[in-house]
Amino acid sequence: MILMRTAAIRQLEAAHLPHTPLMERAGKAAADLADALMQDRCGAILVIAGGGNNGGDAYVCARHLKARGHSVRVASPAAAQALPADAENARADWLAMGGQIEDRLPEAGHYALAIDGLFGIGLTRAIEPPFADWVALLNALACPVLALDLPSGLNADSGAVMGCCVRASHTITFIAAKPGLYTQAGRDHAGVIEFAPLDIDAGTFAAGEGRLISSADFESALQARRHDSHKGTHGSAAIVGGAPGMAGAALLAGRAALHLGAGRVYLGMLQNLAVDYAQPELMLREVADAMTQATAIGIGPGLGQGEGALTALRLAVQADKPLAIDADALNLIAAHPVLVGHIARRAAPVLLTPHPTEAARLLDCDTAAVQADRIASACRLARKFNAAVVLKGSGSVVALPDGRWYVNGSGNGGLATAGSGDVLLGFVTALLAQGNDAATALLAAVHLHGCAADLLVETGTGPVGITASDLIAPARDAWNDWIADAQ
Repeated sequence: MILMRTAAIRQLEAAHLPHTPLMERAGKAAADLADALMQDRCGAILVIAGGGNNGGDAYVCARHLKARGHSVRVASPAAAQALPADAENARADWLAMGGQIEDRLPEAGHYALAIDGLFGIGLTRAIEPPFADWVALLNALACPVLALDLPSGLNADSGAVMGCCVRASHTITFIAAKPGLYTQAGRDHAGVIEFAPLDIDAGTFAAGEGRLISSADFESALQARRHDSHKGTHGSAAIVGGAPGMAGAALLAGRAALHLGAGRVYLGMLQNLAVDYAQPELMLREVADAMTQATAIGIGPGLGQGEGALTALRLAVQADKPLAIDADALNLIAAHPVLVGHIARRAAPVLLTPHPTEAARLLDCDTAAVQADRIASACRLARKFNAAVVLKGSGSVVALPDGRWYVNGSGNGGLATAGSGDVLLGFVTALLAQGNDAATALLAAVHLHGCAADLLVETGTGPVGITASDLIAPARDAWNDWIADAQ
């Protein structure tokens, strides 16, 4: 699915107007979904119409619903103000069929359905009273809430909440999906997302825009394992980290790499451990030896920031092997900027897996600035380090050095647990060790990581109380299922 930011959507709309009745199509598509949501419900539908084109969509939707026999109540904080031309025509058509528009905030009564047409992608500043009172009304209702294009108050590009935001049960988004629906606060506010293309092919305007990750983006990795193979056929992953007191992070990453198919997994531990009794297949080595044995290196879990950690990071950067960098290794890079140039000039692939605060350190800004534009932040990191980057969080953003970017739609709040990122690094390193290119390995690992959490919830575990260790077995199961489906 193509993800388009506001500027690209505006260009696309301008190319199709006035020849294409986009507002009429959008309002009808919304009415069709509202009709379906009303299948098992009875009562009035409350429609809140704003003062822009989103309000025009709401008036068209209300007209179609009334024509189909529904009881429709329309209210607008912009009932008396001038609207854009198409929205003004939609309002006139609603009034011409006998519809009414209330200009006061309705009471929070009983409705079968509410429709949010207050603000769309054009919102540029935080919602304040009196408009915030209308958002509060929608959030106070006990009925389902259908948002038109995106919930009012949600930034279409970043997923940030602009002052306050409608918490919708369903969102119908038009022409192309918006990245803000899938990242940062979007997943908490959009509910179930439906896509209505309005008979517009967004692909011709998608240059520079993104995609929602799907299995098609890593299909080349979904290869059945040949019977005539051996452990050496499937690569060797080195996981480097595990300073004293933090051995568990490296062990989690190593176990994850082993379960995602790496033929051998070497743990280069800064803490001297002889064996992982829970996973004795892991081979514990000195740091340099683990890197020498490996076909791909993952560094960072529990690495610490001491001299031994810095020495290990320098060795990893110098190694001519695919390298995934996480956690304390990222913080060491931020503290020693000379490493940036060495990483950017590496011939072998590099992957970075920062959370927002780690990304802020690497970009020399604060976390709020990173979150204000997650896509741009991820793309800046990819360019700066000539690396494939995942900016972790709700709706993780993957950016590649050539400018491509993706948002991950899998996963849930259960991933907010210690060690979750270590497991992701293990997945990435295993896929690199098996010969996948950087983009394929990162897209696959990120999507799989979220799907593992989703599978746990579907089968009755979590989201509260999911542990990082819990993710490993369902990820292995999902990966094998995907391989079988791809054959």
